[in-house]
Amino acid sequence: MDTTTLNALSEPNRLQIVELLREGPLTVGEISERLQIRQPQVSKHLRVLSNAGIVRVHADANRRIYQLRPEPFIQLNAWLESYRRIWEERFDSLDDYLKVMQEKQEK
Repeated sequence: MDTTTLNALSEPNRLQIVELLREGPLTVGEISERLQIRQPQVSKHLRVLSNAGIVRVHADANRRIYQLRPEPFIQLNAWLESYRRIWEERFDSLDDYLKVMQEKQEK
């Protein structure tokens, strides 16, 4: 797992930008308006997200339109999947333990 993705997503405003972009491509102005953040700040956050490979940009006349790239999220999901298995095993063990304890109380 590339820590660049996690570092980029660790900042709350950048995470909010990613959440907005989940709905579809947006311009800097649209992001700025929806998050009530000044355009220079949004541009700075988008640059970090772009450098991390999380978003891509394409120009349409004088507008720059940003959209999410799926690859970092696929990698992040694969990384988290290994932890999900561990958590599920532990929850299963906890469930078994709680059933045993409940049976003991019922006796």
